[in-house]
Amino acid sequence: MSAPLIHGYEVVIGFETHTQLATRSKIFSRASTAFGAEPNTQACAVDLALPGTLPVMNREAVQCAIKLGLALGSHIALESIFARKNYFYPDLPKGYQISQFEIPVVQGGEVSFLLGDEQKTVRLVRAHLEEDAGKSLHEDFIGQSGIDLNRAGTPLLEIVTEPDMRSSAEAVAYARELHKLVTWIGICDGNMQEGSFRCDANVSVRKPGAPLGTRREIKNLNSFRNMQQAMDYEIRWQIEELEDGRAIEQATVLFNPDTGETRAMRSKEDSADYRYFPDPDLPPLVIAPEWIEATRTTMGELPRAMAARFVGGYGLPEYDAAILTQSKAMAAYFEEAAKASEQPKLASNWVMGELARRLNAQEQDIHQSPVSAQQLAQLIKRIVDATISNNAARQVFEALWSGAGSEVDALIDSLGLRQMNDSGALEKIIDDVIAANADNVAQFRAGKDKAFNALVGQVMKASKGKANPQQVNDLLRQRLA
Repeated sequence: MSAPLIHGYEVVIGFETHTQLATRSKIFSRASTAFGAEPNTQACAVDLALPGTLPVMNREAVQCAIKLGLALGSHIALESIFARKNYFYPDLPKGYQISQFEIPVVQGGEVSFLLGDEQKTVRLVRAHLEEDAGKSLHEDFIGQSGIDLNRAGTPLLEIVTEPDMRSSAEAVAYARELHKLVTWIGICDGNMQEGSFRCDANVSVRKPGAPLGTRREIKNLNSFRNMQQAMDYEIRWQIEELEDGRAIEQATVLFNPDTGETRAMRSKEDSADYRYFPDPDLPPLVIAPEWIEATRTTMGELPRAMAARFVGGYGLPEYDAAILTQSKAMAAYFEEAAKASEQPKLASNWVMGELARRLNAQEQDIHQSPVSAQQLAQLIKRIVDATISNNAARQVFEALWSGAGSEVDALIDSLGLRQMNDSGALEKIIDDVIAANADNVAQFRAGKDKAFNALVGQVMKASKGKANPQQVNDLLRQRLA
């Protein structure tokens, strides 16, 4: 299924994602990577590029790169090299960034995900190790800027895609899937507000069948909402420029979430502008095949494999499986509830429905849920064995959530929600309702189904909501036959 055209133009998007690696020290020094320290308190002599200092590779950062390569089905280079990427910003102490250019550590691979009901796959060009720069601070200074070098030297994996995405919705879905993957395998904490997962979107438009258009790179998108808004604005702006007869100039742009607009920051550099050359202070990075295989054994089940198992083993729809594997914690919660209740589809419905709704409303993660998987499983059992109705189950769930109790059966009794399953008592209520509602009985027998629903409602009211709805339907139809 091809992407829809926008005013006759096809959208082309590629992504570059800077993933901060979950190491305790920096990529070429032993300085801490902890977030939130006072400015310039976590920048050592190596990070500051003082004379005589030499970089030393962080083994754990390489381990993270290997994990990513395995998760993406990429080729992991047994030998890769570091290069100096030369540019001059105040927050770059060396005057160059140590990165990888010609031979990156992770090559190729792909990210697959669902966009609605459609399977999408984005091809990757590479993922390379590099150091982060510092940070320029403007907001706290009047008429001047400050430099915080705490981030300088923080280890990054820059993950670069082919220009495979054809809409902002597809690009955001890709970013979400990549975010899920890097947090799942434990190489990144995924905190976008702290800059741990930053995306740059290369956006261009073209007429169908035409060569790729001139791209503009939207830098440092740090929320999925901002990504969507920034790309949508940029797409509209580029189309309007072309329709007005103006050419698009390659540029780096910033997104202003307050105005919802992008604005050009500088002309976009190409690789030649950075004058890459091999870093003479770092030998080639050599990874033994045994290291890769040892890492593979520790990876555990990946989200795509787990989703496939949920479909095959629990009979869940692909959509359910994709949602439930958005995080390890959610997948584990569902699986515990599904096994304990022996009702995987009902467990899926409750996790994706009532539980997710409440967590989202309170902006909580699933590990913060006041209702445990075992409690949810017990609740589901009581629905299945007709102890309570679905409506009563929601009331019990509310009581569990608010801390009114912890035992499902005790709450059912204390709230008076146990269903009436005594057929003799129920038959008497039904006979009384039939006797008192002769008009509805006559209308039903004349073929009006709404009259039957009215009778059901009267029975439920008379039983104070405790009657089993299915049993009511069955007995009432028997009586009216």
